[in-house]
Amino acid sequence: MTVALEREVFDKLYRQFHPRVLAICRQMLGSLEQAEDAANDVFTRLPNAMRSYDPGQPFARWISRVAANYCVDLLRKRRAEHRVLEPAGRIRPEPGASAKSPLSELLSKEAASALGDALFRLPERYFVPLVMHYFSDLSYIQIADTLGTTRASVAVLIFRGKQKLRQILSESRADSKAILKAPRRDEDTCLLWAS
Repeated sequence: MTVALEREVFDKLYRQFHPRVLAICRQMLGSLEQAEDAANDVFTRLPNAMRSYDPGQPFARWISRVAANYCVDLLRKRRAEHRVLEPAGRIRPEPGASAKSPLSELLSKEAASALGDALFRLPERYFVPLVMHYFSDLSYIQIADTLGTTRASVAVLIFRGKQKLRQILSESRADSKAILKAPRRDEDTCLLWAS
């Protein structure tokens, strides 16, 4: 079901709320070019999205959530495409000399990758505030204004999101340890051939 918006109404909504939507997209996506594309996509999809609008709530709050949800979807797609499209043995330019040892750099990259994977496994209600706070450097009040909620709610969501993130990371580490401890089939085969 698509809600028909008169051109005048759409133009008014666009003029009034486009700067807000663009700011949210910029904060979440990091790039002005990507933010402009995302903001335009939000307004292009507005007639379809309007069916979820509850006239009892402020339109600014609702469109902020629509924009934030759209950006979350883009971030998830970007992450999934990155995993699919990036070859495992990609040739990378040789890094310059650093103070860190190769082992510590590898561990740091693995930890960052695990954290990224865990973030994308979070429920959206925790993912959005965490990304806005830690990756866009927004205060709790700025996040509350963007999402149309209270500072206290944002604090609770971030707290619970961090708890859930720790749980996911802990489970991932336990799974990794179990995989490392499991005997490999090729080793078993080699032992059979040797005997």
